[in-house]
Amino acid sequence: MQNPSTQENTGLQSQPPPEEQNYGAAGQGLSVSVSRNGSAKRNYLIAAVLCYGNLINFMDWFIVPGILLDLQKYFELSDGATGLLQTVFILCYMLAAPIFGYLGDRYNRKIILGSGIFFWSSVTLGSSFINELYYWIFFLSRGLVGIGTASYSTIAPAVIADLFEEGKRTTMLSVFYIFIPVGSGLGYVLAAGMAEVTGDWHWAFRVTPCMGGLALVLLILLVPHRTQRRTAAHRALSISGTIRVAAEKPGAQRNVKTTWCQDVISLAKNWSFVWSSLGLTAMAFITGALGMWVPLFLYRAQVVQGIVSPCLQESCNSSNSIIFGGITIGTGILGVVAGAEAARRLRKINNKVDPLICATSMFISALCLYIALMVAQMSILSTFVFIAFGELFLSVNWAVVTDILLPDNVAFNLRPVELKTKEDAG
Repeated sequence: MQNPSTQENTGLQSQPPPEEQNYGAAGQGLSVSVSRNGSAKRNYLIAAVLCYGNLINFMDWFIVPGILLDLQKYFELSDGATGLLQTVFILCYMLAAPIFGYLGDRYNRKIILGSGIFFWSSVTLGSSFINELYYWIFFLSRGLVGIGTASYSTIAPAVIADLFEEGKRTTMLSVFYIFIPVGSGLGYVLAAGMAEVTGDWHWAFRVTPCMGGLALVLLILLVPHRTQRRTAAHRALSISGTIRVAAEKPGAQRNVKTTWCQDVISLAKNWSFVWSSLGLTAMAFITGALGMWVPLFLYRAQVVQGIVSPCLQESCNSSNSIIFGGITIGTGILGVVAGAEAARRLRKINNKVDPLICATSMFISALCLYIALMVAQMSILSTFVFIAFGELFLSVNWAVVTDILLPDNVAFNLRPVELKTKEDAG
């Protein structure tokens, strides 16, 4: 057991096991009640900082779709080449996320989070000065932004999960994941608004880096270097409803050092994690496709119906991006809250309800989105309505699927599962 008086680690060094990490601890020598109150307030403040980082993280992610027409004209890109922008981003994100998850379990999370924010903010700002002759540098910059984003998205949810007990954890994760649709929608609004106001799409990439700088300052000043797991017992709920409990005996060894390959093999044997990850992959595919192409799809549907003329000017009409951004914000907030509340209430009736909620909402979302595609040639208003319902039911999944994974202490970042029964701990 680590001595509480040991000086806090401020470098990128190996951390103690997650259960013994101590991010939100109050000052030592204080009374127990004052310490708990101060720690609770500080934990909420830490969560607020991480939520703000998640907001700008996804704002930056969806700047490109908000000004897609302008980018196509400026760099003279085909639809295939334009789609490659998002492909490069996602591939870099996908390859980097497991690595940062592994590092987040073993090294200082605060430094990794701060480095990620600084990195993608700097790259985003630099991409705003690229001219049409160097389009390949713009593609490269989006890949680098994906790497920086991965460092934040994989570690921040795990920090929040460690700060709160199981009763509050779902609520706080819901708040955190509300900022995915909110940030995505604001990314559209920011990109389209800046392009319209300035007449130059480059300015859309110069706002989020400033917000990222503020996030970095808040992270440095307010987020401590270590965190302490708040749950008294780790609960692993599988799809079959089997519950395993890990006793938390003082001094008992809970974690062993493992390699990245050992972690992956361990997770591959966890079917709850495997199936949930596959479902989350499908959901991410739908979200990415919607985010990238819906404003352009709506614009072309309007051209077919004769509602608007083809864009021949330097700055194209951005009303579809702004409307879609507003829909994404509204349906995202409502969907995440509804999903978390439904899961909280229905768990009292059926402890296997989480995957059922995810499956049902995904099916309804797919049906709504299919209808939206079919009616686009006839009614733009109906298309917007069905897209809104599709996004609403899609957003129901965010907090629920995360709560399925995090009790196993695996989240999205390939963290090792080291659960022990009371007999083993004894």
